[in-house]
Amino acid sequence: MTTERIVGIGAGAKELATEDMVLNIGPQHPSTHGVLRLKLTLDGERITTAEPIVGYMHRGAEKLFEVRDFRQIIVLANRHDWLSAFSSELGVVLAVERMLGMEVPPRAVWLRTLLAELNRVLNHLMFLGSYPLEVGAITPIFYAFREREALQRVMEEISGGRMHYMFNRVGGLKDEPPAGWTGRVRAAVADVRARMPEIDELIMGNEIFRARTRGVGVLTREQILQYGVSGPIARASGVDFDLRRDEPYLAYEDLDTRVVTRTEGDCLARFECLLDQVMASLDLADACLDRLADLPPGPVNQRLPKVLKVPEGHTYAWTENPLGINGYYLVSRGEKTPWRLKLRSASYNNIQVLAEMLPGTLIADMVAILGSMFFVVGDIDK
Repeated sequence: MTTERIVGIGAGAKELATEDMVLNIGPQHPSTHGVLRLKLTLDGERITTAEPIVGYMHRGAEKLFEVRDFRQIIVLANRHDWLSAFSSELGVVLAVERMLGMEVPPRAVWLRTLLAELNRVLNHLMFLGSYPLEVGAITPIFYAFREREALQRVMEEISGGRMHYMFNRVGGLKDEPPAGWTGRVRAAVADVRARMPEIDELIMGNEIFRARTRGVGVLTREQILQYGVSGPIARASGVDFDLRRDEPYLAYEDLDTRVVTRTEGDCLARFECLLDQVMASLDLADACLDRLADLPPGPVNQRLPKVLKVPEGHTYAWTENPLGINGYYLVSRGEKTPWRLKLRSASYNNIQVLAEMLPGTLIADMVAILGSMFFVVGDIDK
């Protein structure tokens, strides 16, 4: 704690004294998904300045990309947002395939879209369970993990992994799905859909939760646009933008993507967007399953040369990840490794707006605000 005193001296001057307290939240704190530090200056119980301090989890992934070949970089991209691993793989392979001019088999495109939406639901369920936990409600996380487990089983069955799937490959997917897998996915989606109203009623019907979140941590549309905030956080403030609908990739052009928005921009609106987005993603998963049932048998990947080299040039691919827009700027010199691969991660922009958002709020509301920003610290630090 540091103390600052300002004293006025002069004829007839009265002593003026003010004391500000500097409070460090973190780098370990229950409301952060990873290792983040917030340096807050307090005037009594009100925050006057807030400084997010990142870098505690920095692994130098972008530099490591430069010494890994185009098959190996997928494992690095997989891990920076550990709740969206499949979606994080997608951006890399889409960029490489664009540079190669490679066309992916239709079944692989629809399977990728299905898996991306299942991964989106898994991501959102984690925050739907952990956010109430951070404001004092213990029960919802058990319900959220029950639903997560139903989807984790089918994700683990097809990929072998529970968090880091490593199922994408340049040119498609690693393997053909197991026999009967799509039927088990359909059953899991139906189970989750049937039980989501329990989570809705448990949390949204709680007057204490609503009191802690309504009108708290309001983020304006102007702040969203200034800081490049994206994803459910931006849509909760009335920014009606979703790459799956507005600049479609994979099979989204053939799907009716419902974009969930709110206008209030507070903690409650952000939570409502996340909750409604789960149902929208389950609808997309069902649509993908219907299309896969109609597709004729075919491969799920392309044959690649033993040494994969990408032609000289550069490209930018972006995807609508569960936490927001992820961008991948790939530069190649015609070698088997990228010359440069720059990541634009959603969490970085989502967290930097805290410096403008937190001042003026009460310290008691800080945890509710921080938890509603839906970030993963590995996605900030990369």
